[in-house]
Amino acid sequence: MLNNIIDFAPEIPIADWTAEFTEKLTETFSFIFTPIEENFDVFMEFVSESLYAIPPLIIMIIVALLAFFITGKKLGLAVFSLVGLWLIYNQGLWEHLMNTFTLVLISSILSVIIGVPFGILMSKSKTAEAIITPILDFMQTMPAFVYLIPAVAFFGIGMVPGVFASLIFATPPTVRFTNLGIRQVSKELVEASEAFGSTGSQKLFKVELPMAKATIMAGINQTVMLALSMVVIASMIGAPGLGREVLSALQRAQVGTGFVAGVGIVILAIIIDRFTQNVNSKGKKA
Repeated sequence: MLNNIIDFAPEIPIADWTAEFTEKLTETFSFIFTPIEENFDVFMEFVSESLYAIPPLIIMIIVALLAFFITGKKLGLAVFSLVGLWLIYNQGLWEHLMNTFTLVLISSILSVIIGVPFGILMSKSKTAEAIITPILDFMQTMPAFVYLIPAVAFFGIGMVPGVFASLIFATPPTVRFTNLGIRQVSKELVEASEAFGSTGSQKLFKVELPMAKATIMAGINQTVMLALSMVVIASMIGAPGLGREVLSALQRAQVGTGFVAGVGIVILAIIIDRFTQNVNSKGKKA
């Protein structure tokens, strides 16, 4: 009796509808997706190859020096960066590291370029905030693996869909923190700038954004970390890098190889995290 009540209606073909919609969307906007896939893939390969062409020792020294000065001339991060990067090179994973860094770098830059303006829009309009907030909730609660489906449908396999999936997954923190940072700026300070005759753009760029810099940088830090966390998942759709080594080792049950590649990802994550955190702390002191 209960089953009859539940089964009173036929199965709703949601999967078929979704497949048809995606297919039509891909065909309709193929003039956009195809050039992006081809040209952006060439650009990312160029970035990876350019980084790989630089002698590893030079990159290690540059990163160590940047770490030394960005931490206020402390040796801790500089030594860790030097030793960590040397270890990755020693294990024969340098090219994979460059591919991973390219994916994280491009994804993070695009996320910031998209996220900051949307965060500003949310802070200035309650309507925009009401519309964008549920979208961000959806983006953050959706399992990361699900992002691979539209990425492959629109851009095939390779690094470009990996960037697309990372972009969706990593953008929300920048949007939310930008909105939060601007809304937390003292109203008295904003009113004072208006009293001195500041225009909307002057108030935004000379008062609100500088005052919200620390909060925005915290969001960017989270965005970079989320982009890096997509490295292994993106390797499932052909994105090169350390994530592919981890996935390959997992499929072949090669514990040692997977552990070494995983350690390489951890080293890169720590270096990037400490860099962005120290940039943020300097912004607070300034």
